Amino acid sequence: MKAFERLSDDDLATCVHCGLCLDACPTFRVTGLETESPRGRIYLMTQWKREQLPFKEEQARHIDLCLGCRTCEAVCPSGVPYGRIIEAGRSEVERLRKPGARHRLAKAALRQLVARPGRLRAFGSMTRAAQAVGLTSVVSSGRQLPKLRPRFQPPAGGVAPAIGPRLHRVAFLVGCVMPILYPQSHEAAVKLLQLAGCEVWFPPGERCCGALHAHNGDLQEAERLRDANSRMYAKGAFDALVVDSAGCGSHLKDFYPDLKGRVKDLSEWLAEIGLPDARREVKVRVTYQDACHLAHAQRIKKQPRDLIHAVPGVELIEMRHPDICCGAAGLYSTLEPAMSKRILAEKLDDLTATGAEVVVTANPGCQMQLAAGLRSRGSHIRVEHLSELLVRAY
Repeated sequence: MKAFERLSDDDLATCVHCGLCLDACPTFRVTGLETESPRGRIYLMTQWKREQLPFKEEQARHIDLCLGCRTCEAVCPSGVPYGRIIEAGRSEVERLRKPGARHRLAKAALRQLVARPGRLRAFGSMTRAAQAVGLTSVVSSGRQLPKLRPRFQPPAGGVAPAIGPRLHRVAFLVGCVMPILYPQSHEAAVKLLQLAGCEVWFPPGERCCGALHAHNGDLQEAERLRDANSRMYAKGAFDALVVDSAGCGSHLKDFYPDLKGRVKDLSEWLAEIGLPDARREVKVRVTYQDACHLAHAQRIKKQPRDLIHAVPGVELIEMRHPDICCGAAGLYSTLEPAMSKRILAEKLDDLTATGAEVVVTANPGCQMQLAAGLRSRGSHIRVEHLSELLVRAY
């Protein structure tokens, strides 16, 4: 079983089936089914790996329905590496199954579009032009793309200078879809880094980090992208590689050993080096949605909140369950729209109950999912990246 060769028996045996993960798992919360829980999925994958259970498509659906949010990791007392387990399980499913049209299309899109910067930029330009003349709203399974602005482009020369004395030199992950979908988030993030005394380097020839590919079981393509990016990162000198997308940051920390602890989420890095005092008040009621791969995979929850609290005028109102997944999970809302909507409904109830004017998060998938859900309810709550809220104070 080729994909499971990456997975040790020790990884699987770490689960003691205590069940503390159950109420943290979004799919178990909405279904109440053991088969839609982390320990149920681990049991299934263990039986496959030991060849004690034949592969069947109806069983593989339980792997499909996992969000990969890794909430279970954060509450597991045994330290089960569930992220590594589910990626190997997904890879095995993709090797054994006869994928339907939707999964074949997703894999093709990831390999032939997302992993190829030129094609992705062309797609973004065509989509923006179509939106401008009202030819398309670009809706996929109920999740509408945001109104596209001109994509984010690094400055000429590939370096943005520090504002004031240069204290640090950082690399910045531009990535694949975020500079097209949310260029304003990147622009705000870079400005904050400059204000904090960072010279920001944009590595030339950078590709997609491979997070979406690994998350969807295409570990071969994820490794190819890692190898290409690693060669490029090795050519530059930098204190940290700063990432403002939680899913990308998590993948880089787990999958890029050559970076050796230099990958930093934007909030993690800014909290570490400090920002100058804010220049103006931002009077707004805010609630914060923990991006799963920031809170659970990277264990970063305090730093974003500290940064928000430091903005004068902001009132932070916590949700009851800010760290439960919103149902975005990369391509999940497209591949599994029914389950995604059930999970999103619980999140929207929690979010709107706060009375906040703005919901802040740190991942583009969350931004798109929450914005679409709020629009469907006729809500006027805005969705912003953390960087957009912080930069308003300057």
